[in-house]
Parts: sequence; structure tokens; C-alpha cells
Amino acid sequence: MAGPRTPTVPDVPVAPWKRHIVLQLRQRDRTQKALFLDLMPAYNRLLEKAELLAQFSEKLQPEPSDVTPTTHQGPWEEESGPDSGQVPSPANLRVKWQEEEEGLRLVCGEMAYQVVEKSAALGTLELELEERQGRLAALEASAAQLKEARAGLTEQVEAWQALNAAQRATYDKLREHAGLQEVALRRLEEEARDLLEKLVQRKARAAAERNLRNERRERAKQARVSQELKKAAKRTVSISENPDVLCDGVREGAETVALATPPESLESEACEKWKRPFRSASATSLTLSRCVDVVKGLLDFKKRRGHSIGGAPEQRYQSIPVCVAARLPTRAQDVLDAHLSEVNAVRFGPNSSLLATGGADRLIRLWNVVGGRLEANQTLEGAGGSITSVDFDPSGSQVLAATYNQAAQLWKVGEAQSKETLSGHTDKVTAAKFKLTRHQAVTGSRDRTVKEWDLGRAYCSRTINVLSYCNDVVCGDHVIISGHNDQKIRFWDSRGPRCTQVIPVQGRVTSLSLSHDQLHLLSCSRDDTLKVIDLRVSNIRQVFRADGFKCGSDWTKAVFR
Repeated sequence: MAGPRTPTVPDVPVAPWKRHIVLQLRQRDRTQKALFLDLMPAYNRLLEKAELLAQFSEKLQPEPSDVTPTTHQGPWEEESGPDSGQVPSPANLRVKWQEEEEGLRLVCGEMAYQVVEKSAALGTLELELEERQGRLAALEASAAQLKEARAGLTEQVEAWQALNAAQRATYDKLREHAGLQEVALRRLEEEARDLLEKLVQRKARAAAERNLRNERRERAKQARVSQELKKAAKRTVSISENPDVLCDGVREGAETVALATPPESLESEACEKWKRPFRSASATSLTLSRCVDVVKGLLDFKKRRGHSIGGAPEQRYQSIPVCVAARLPTRAQDVLDAHLSEVNAVRFGPNSSLLATGGADRLIRLWNVVGGRLEANQTLEGAGGSITSVDFDPSGSQVLAATYNQAAQLWKVGEAQSKETLSGHTDKVTAAKFKLTRHQAVTGSRDRTVKEWDLGRAYCSRTINVLSYCNDVVCGDHVIISGHNDQKIRFWDSRGPRCTQVIPVQGRVTSLSLSHDQLHLLSCSRDDTLKVIDLRVSNIRQVFRADGFKCGSDWTKAVFR
């Protein structure tokens, strides 16, 4: 018989190798027990049979006193055959009993053999049963795990289906909205195209009318000049030797003609000339011809090619510097509170009669310069941050400012609100300058970029990536010059993609200023010096230092005047 079986726990999965070892140990235990269990019952049965045979033998032994003929027929009388009347002898009985015992032993052996076979078969079946029960328990545990996994996957599928439905609904809404936006965009593009065509036609008509007016005006001027010349040629000039009269006449001509000479020097020169003894009438004719030439030169100077709208595609303005006098300032002509906080930028207009100031209060104030004093003209509002740089376009009709809010803004003189916002930088804009036309500008920022802008479309036409912060920029005909925090001044060709030249200086560059003739560049740096760079040979020509001059910040400015 097999021992008591350990109950299996179907809920706890068992590793296959552990189950295999347990089954082998149980099988070995059963095999060893089966040998002894079969032996002991067989031995017990043999003992019982031996006792039973001993009892029968004792009963069959005849006693001498009891051996008497009897008529009683025992159980063996039927087998006695024809000698039934005779009593079997003990020897015969013993032989018979031995034969029967042998037969019983054979039967018992066969039965014992069958019992052993049945026991072995039963043990094998029990092993198979236990193995199947273990396998069933493992399968049940695996089935439970699979059910749990299936439930989790079902929940995930439901969640993903719900999310997919929501995404599909959102996609449908966005697609519908995109369709509406495309329709609106096409309509706006058509309207913009129509407006552009109308604007181009209007500009063309205006240009034609302006060209016609300019042509008429020029013809009238030429006709008037020719008439004046004819009259002057026919006029008889009387010469007086009175120096006071001559000085007055010469003073009027000198104030009109000489732009670079002080009136006092002209008066003295003319007076000294006419105080000399009169020698010939050729002096009178020379003075008259000179006056005629000067008048013609003035009229030719006033003829500007840029007055014609239908001429060049871009209007270029070139200012002519006139140095009347130069001296060191000793006192301030006017002092006023221009802003509520710090003033960060100051810039004169092209004609020096208009001044723009920008401060940390996000305002730009325009001032009229009258008699050496400032009179408030206009306040430009709408800046997104503190003003860092201010610049006028060459015509003086627009103001460009750099701000702390990572953008540059454009105003039109006469309008208080900003006209355009040039956004694209990722850090504060430190400089914003017009190029030689009012339709293009350049900005520099602390995000290590310099950008060129098309102001007609408020579009960034070019981005220049630099390895250092940009503190200031200036523009020439076809060159952009930028000063950087790494003590270098870089030159960029507007028609090329790369840096054309680098000039190192001592100290971080805080400002740049280009002379009117575009031949010299003035730089201010943190080493407390001003440097004049000759652009024709690209080297530093002069270095200015002073004991009281300190460049204390990265926004200290120095300019040519």
C-alpha cells in the first residue's frame, strides 16, 4: 500500500524541476516500501497456514485407545474409492495433506504474485494520478494567470478604444476646422492678391504722376535759370568803391554758396579783397561768372535721383557732413527729465533738428531741437520692453527701436503706436539699425545672432550665427559690421554668406559708429578706450584714452558727429 499522499495546492504554481524531484523521491519510497510490505503479509499468511496444518495434523493423528471400527464416514470417505470400508492410514493422510498443502502453496504463490503485480500497477497508477494532478494544478494556475492577463488586456483594449474614439473625434473636428481655415486662407490670399494688384496699380499711377510733376518742375527750374542767366548776361553792373556796400553784397553770396566756410571769414576776405586798389574790370566779370556757376551747382545739387518714384527700386539717402565748428563742450545747454527711469538710447535725426530718446519705461520720446533747447514733439508707445537702441531711417520718417522683449519695433513719425514688430530673436535685442534704405534693417541680439530684415514684408531675410554676444551693429553700402563680447569686430558681406574679416580689439566691444564717408569706424570697448579703424586698410588708426573716461557697462555708446 502507498503511504499518505501530500495534498496539492492548486493555487500555488510549482516549478517543474521541484515537482520532478519530489516525484522521484516518492517513487523510490514506494518501491522500497512495496518490497517489505509484500514480504510481511506473505510471511504472516504462511505462519497462519502452518498453524492451521499443525492443528489438522494433530487432529488426524490416531490415538491407540480410540482406534475402533466405526461406521462414521469422515470427509475422506468419498475419496477412499472401493476401499471405503477401510480407515486411511496416517501416512496416507499426511501425503494427501502434503499434496493439498503444496497445491495451496502454489495457489497462494500465484495469488501473491498477482497481488504484487496489482500493487505495482496500483503504484504506477497512483504515480500517474499524482503527476496528472500536479500537471492539472499547474495548468489551473496558468489558466488563472491567463484569465487575469486577459482581464487586464481587455481593460487596456477598452481604454485604447475610448482614447482612439476621442482622438478620432478630435481629428474630425480639427480636420473640419482646417478645411474652414483653408477656405478662409484662400479667400484672404485672393483678397490680398487683389489688394496687391490695386496697390501696385495705384503706386504705378502715383509714380507716373510724381515723375510728371518732377519733370515739369525741373523744366520750370531750368527755364527760370536760363532766363535769369540771360538777364544776368544782359545786365550792366556798376562797381562802387565803397567797401561797406561791397561787403554786404559779398556777405549775401557767401551765406548762400559756401557751406563749409564760416560767414565771418568770408566777410573779412571779401572786404579785404575789395579794399585793395581797383585795377581792372575783369574782377567784376569773374565774380559774376563765379556766382552763376555757384547758382547752377546749387540747382544741380538739389536734383536728386531719389525724388523720382519710378526710378531706382530703392531710395538711397546720402547725408553730406558739414563741419561748421568743433570744440569741446563745457556745459549742458538744456537738462530735463525725459523719462520715468533710465535713458538707454539717444539718437539725432538726419537733419539734427529731431532727437529721439528711449528708456526703461518702454517709451520713445521725440524732441524738437530749437535754439539749443529741447521741446517735446511726440511720444511713441507700444514697446514690449525696455528700449536698448533707437535709430532713424535715412529720410527721418521712421524710427526703429530694439527692446528687451526679444524683438525690434518700427514706428512712423507722427503715429503713436507701433507699425511693425520684428520678432525672431530668442534673447534681448541689443542693437537695431537701418541700412542705407528705409526698407531694410539689421538687428543684433544676445542670442548670438545677427538678422537682416525686409521691412516691407516684416520678414527676416537672413540670419547670421555668431559665437559671441552681439552688442552693436552698423551698416555700410554692402557690408554689416558687428561688435561682440569676445573682443572682436566682424565684417559681413550682404551679398555673401560668410564673415569676410575679423578685427580683434582689447576689451569687449560696446558700441560702433560709422563715419559719414564710410571710411572710418569708431569703436568703444571695455578697456576704457576709443579706437578709430581705417576701413580702407582694415587696421586701427588711432586709440583715444583719457583719465576721466571709463567704459563702465556693455551699453556705453560713442558716435561720430
